[in-house]
Amino acid sequence: MQQPIDYLSPDVPRELPWHDVPLLVASDETIQGYGCLVDSADDFDIEIVQWPALGWRPIDAGTGDEGGVVEGIFHSEWRGQVLHANNDSVDGSYILGWSTNPGSADASAATGDPERVLLWHLNYHPDGGQLFYPLEGQPFVVPAALPGDDLGLDDIVAFWCDGSQGLYIHPGIWHEGVFPATRAQSFRDRQGRVHARVSCNVSQEFGVFLSVPLRPLTSSPG
Repeated sequence: MQQPIDYLSPDVPRELPWHDVPLLVASDETIQGYGCLVDSADDFDIEIVQWPALGWRPIDAGTGDEGGVVEGIFHSEWRGQVLHANNDSVDGSYILGWSTNPGSADASAATGDPERVLLWHLNYHPDGGQLFYPLEGQPFVVPAALPGDDLGLDDIVAFWCDGSQGLYIHPGIWHEGVFPATRAQSFRDRQGRVHARVSCNVSQEFGVFLSVPLRPLTSSPG
C-alpha cells in the first residue's frame, strides 16, 4: 500500500544536478492551455471535474461533481535557504524547495531575496482547478506542465506573475505551490474540495532538482 508523502521531510538526496526551467512572463497568450490570469477572486468559478465512470454505465447527470470548493490562505515563506508553505484550504504543510542543494541548505541563514527555488516535486489535481491570488500584490512564480502522466523535464515551464492579478490553473495541470519573489507572501487559495493529488518526485524519477528562477532576466544596458 502506498504511504502518504511526508512533505516536511522530503525523500531526496543531499545533492543532485540542476535542470533549468524556462521562466515565462504570464500573459493571456503564454498561459493559454494552462489556465488564465484572474482580476478578481470573488466571482471566479473553479472548474470541478465529474467523478469518472468505472464501467460502461455513465455517471448520472448532475451528480459526481457536488463536492464544491474550499478556500483559505496559502502562505509561502523563506526560512533561510528553505522555502516553507502552509495551505489552510486543505490543512497542508510543506517544504517546497531550497535555494541551494538541500544537503547544504541552512534554515537559519540570513539571506536576501532568493534568485531561484530548487524543486523536488510536482503534482496535479484531477478533480478540480486551483486559483492563487496574491494578497500583497507582489510578484510570484508558479511552475506548470500540461496534462499527462508521462511527464518529461522539457514539458515543465514556470510562470512569473507581476502580482497585479491572480493565476488560475485548470484541472490536471502539473504544478507545485506558489513561490514568492520576496521573502514571504500570502495568497488567497481556492480549489476543489476533494483535493485528489497525483505526484511526481522529480528527484527520484529524473535524478535532478528543478531550478526555477524567481525573477525574469533583464536585458543588459548597451
